[in-house]
Amino acid sequence: QVQLVESGGGLVQAGGSLRLSCAASGRTFINYALGWFRQDPGKDREIVAAVSWRTGTTYYRDSVKGRFTIFRDRAKNTLYLQMNSLKPEDTAVYYCNTLTRATTGRWGRGTQVSVSS
Repeated sequence: QVQLVESGGGLVQAGGSLRLSCAASGRTFINYALGWFRQDPGKDREIVAAVSWRTGTTYYRDSVKGRFTIFRDRAKNTLYLQMNSLKPEDTAVYYCNTLTRATTGRWGRGTQVSVSS
């Protein structure tokens, strides 16, 4: 059974940085793409960035390009999201998931990121 546990969130001032981690277990992810998603109360959950576990090919939504970096450590089975130049509009609960599992409605607890202006 897939387990994805997010950590690393917190409260930072605008312009600050955070690194989120996602410990993945329960299966091999070599044939999967994993992503970071976020959801602010009252809004739909949106994908922030994704990476192919096999190739490292990445995707970013336009609003985070140049500020966020997604990367994985295959030996540790851990996914990361380095977030720099944070803005108040980045405030949300951040989740990691496989792109496939995300379509099934199964999510972990996420980690709260709050950016003050």
